[in-house]
Amino acid sequence: MTIAPNLLGAVALAIWLAMLLGRDGFWLARATDRVLPPLPDTLPSVTAIVPARDEAECIGAAVASLVAQRYAGRFDILVVDDGSSDGTALLARRAAAGSPRLAVMTAAPLANGWTGKLAAMAQGVAHSATHEPSDFIWFTDADIVHAPDTLASLVARAHQDGRVLVSLMARLRCESLAERMLVPAFVFFFQLLYPFAAVSDPRRRVAGAAGGCMLVDRAALARAGGIAAIRSALIDDCALGALMKRQGPIWLGLTDRARSIRPYPGFGDIGAMIARSAYAQLGYRPLWLAGTVVGMAIVYVAPPALALFATGWAQAAGLAAWTLMALALLPMLRFYRCSPLWGLALPGIAAFYTGATLYSAWQFTRGRGGAWKGRHQAVMP
Repeated sequence: MTIAPNLLGAVALAIWLAMLLGRDGFWLARATDRVLPPLPDTLPSVTAIVPARDEAECIGAAVASLVAQRYAGRFDILVVDDGSSDGTALLARRAAAGSPRLAVMTAAPLANGWTGKLAAMAQGVAHSATHEPSDFIWFTDADIVHAPDTLASLVARAHQDGRVLVSLMARLRCESLAERMLVPAFVFFFQLLYPFAAVSDPRRRVAGAAGGCMLVDRAALARAGGIAAIRSALIDDCALGALMKRQGPIWLGLTDRARSIRPYPGFGDIGAMIARSAYAQLGYRPLWLAGTVVGMAIVYVAPPALALFATGWAQAAGLAAWTLMALALLPMLRFYRCSPLWGLALPGIAAFYTGATLYSAWQFTRGRGGAWKGRHQAVMP
């Protein structure tokens, strides 16, 4: 009668020990851009490309923060208006206050086989090359507001070790109850899948990026086949990270310099955000989905269940595993200035993410996967 709980407790505890001790310290949140290398003597030219679809709520602040960049090298800004119906382009121009740095272009209708954001990015790259191509492309989202030294920090880090991609995980908005509960865990789970130390190690195959802020070497991107090489990717940032790491070293880290101002006020808003790409992360494979559900139950749900309802060794193992997961979330909770007590809620948070993943798969079977601003973009690979 006690063999099954004892075994379950032992497995859960072993998994948590392995993750905390053997996965590149992903949970410590040490990979940040707080300490910067020096800028090169000759500053490279940079073009910021901002794909934007119905971003009236955010585009003004995003563009204003780009115009305000303190960067002595040549720097241009291109907003790619992707079929907006809310005056996004006009608001972008107003925010630039006549700055000669800004240009706005209208994206062509979406072609088959492309996701909307990647199509806009590719058109921006092509448009920016019609005059004097810049050395680097800075892909940044329409909801991201940057500190005045963000670009200089990106260039400094790219110059160090000749990196072909430098990406910052923008600080997400964390104000509502749903955001405080779920956002730190979102970054925690991302780091679990893509440990930043491994991503930034040129000897490792692990690759990833954070789509809100990516500085890319233009020549290396062209050698890799351009954005067209990943044109159907729903998780476009990690696809670009993998593409670029085949061309040279990359770097990914946390930052306070770039922050998202997109609000996710309710649990449904964050659930929809997760569901947009969760099933794509599993390669649209039903067996992987089933394995993920079972795995999440063993790793996250079993420990508190055993701690509360089992006895003996099983209870002790469950309590130890639950304690480890709560401690693992603490550095990210500290980074987001959230109560450490949310660490104890990680089992429930993981259950929410599991539910959103199941919803993602259900939406895909209905032909509504990858929903974003009126488009359903998930395509079976």
